[in-house]
Amino acid sequence: MRPPKGFRESPYPYHHELEILIDSVTNLGIGIARDDNWVIHVPFVLPGERIRARIYRNHKNYSDADCLEVLEPSPQRVTPRCDLFGVCGGCQYQAVNYQTQLIWKQRHVAESFLRIGGIEAKVNPTIASPKRFAYRSKLTPHYEKTPDFENRKVGFLRQGSRRILVDVPSCPIATDPINAALPAERESLRAQAMGKKKGGTLLLRDTLEGVITDPKKTVSEKVRDLIFQFKAGEFFQNNPFILPQLVEHVIAEANPNLCRVLVDAYCGGGLFGLSAASQFERVIGIEISRDGFEGARTNALLNKIDNAEFFLGDAGSIFSELDREREPYALVIDPPRKGCDANFIDQTLSFRPRRIVYVSCDPATQARDAKLLLQGGYRILQMQPFDLFPQTRHIENVLTLEI
Repeated sequence: MRPPKGFRESPYPYHHELEILIDSVTNLGIGIARDDNWVIHVPFVLPGERIRARIYRNHKNYSDADCLEVLEPSPQRVTPRCDLFGVCGGCQYQAVNYQTQLIWKQRHVAESFLRIGGIEAKVNPTIASPKRFAYRSKLTPHYEKTPDFENRKVGFLRQGSRRILVDVPSCPIATDPINAALPAERESLRAQAMGKKKGGTLLLRDTLEGVITDPKKTVSEKVRDLIFQFKAGEFFQNNPFILPQLVEHVIAEANPNLCRVLVDAYCGGGLFGLSAASQFERVIGIEISRDGFEGARTNALLNKIDNAEFFLGDAGSIFSELDREREPYALVIDPPRKGCDANFIDQTLSFRPRRIVYVSCDPATQARDAKLLLQGGYRILQMQPFDLFPQTRHIENVLTLEI
C-alpha cells in the first residue's frame, strides 16, 4: 500500500515489519516497545510479549504500529469474547485476564497522581465489578454519513481512527436487554432515508421502564433502596451492578459520625446526596444543569426525603448558601471529566469543609486538583478505585481528604 498523505518517512518506511518485545503498557492501554532506543506504541498487547509489528505512523519521538502476530504470548493473555476486539476502539483490555486489568487500573491511578500531582500515596486494590461483561446500561452507537443508508454502518470508531466506523451488530459489555433491542434499532435506522446522508448517534438505555431510545424521555433506575428519575439522554452512572458499592463507599468516607451536613457539589440528579440523606442532618446540593437540578428535587419528593435541598447554579457558588461557623461539613465532589475549575477549588479552600470525598472518572484531572487541595492544607486519607468499566482502560477513583 502507498503511504497516506503526510506520512513521515523516518525512522521507518510505511508498513515496515519488525519483531519487538513489549516492555510496559500505558494508562491508555497502549503497549510500549523499544527498537534501538526508539519508542514504538502498539495497542492490544501485554508486557513481556514478543510480537511481530507493522509501522503505520512515525511521530517526532515515537512510532505507531499494529500487532500482526503474538510470537510469545503473556500468561495473562486470554481469548477476547468479542470478534471485533482489536478493530473496534471501544475496549482495550479484553485480551487481558480480569485480575490483571484490576492491577493495571490500580497502577494507573498511582502513576497519574505521581506524574501529574507529584503525589506519592497508597492506592487501594481496585474493587471489581460484579459483572465483567453485560454490565453497561447505556450504549450510544454512531451511524455513518452516507447516501447508501441501507448499508449504513452502525457502531463505534475503528481503533486509531477519528472518522471510520466499525459496524457492531452486538456489544458484549452492553446489558442483555440492550443487545436484544439493538438489531431492531439498526434495521429501523437503515429503513429510513434519514434526509438522507447525515450521520448521528443512537441511544439505547436499559432502565426500569425497559430499553429506551428517546433521550428526552424520563426513565428510572433503582440504587439501593431509592428510585432515581432522569432524562434517558442525561448522565447517570451506567454500571448499575457496582453502583451500590460505590455509593456506600462515598457515604462512609463522608463520615456521618464526624460531619452533620453533606454538601453535594455537581450533584446531578442527587445520587450521592439523596442516598446519604438518612445518615446526615442536612444535605445541600447544587447543579448547573436545569434538568439535573429539577431531577434532584423530583427525586427528593419521589423518595420522601425532606432534609435535602438543591440549588441551581455553578458549583463554585454553593458556599455562599452555607454558614461556615455552624456545622462540620462534608463535601462530595463528582465533576465532569475535566475536573474542578480554579474558582471552585479556591472557594473550597476558603470554606474548608472537614471532609472531601472526590469521585472522578479521570485520575489525571483528579490528581491535578488534589495537588491544590494538599497545598491548601488537606491530607489524603485513602484512594479507592472502582472498576465501573471492565474490559476498558477507564477507571473511577474515589479520593478522601481531611483537613
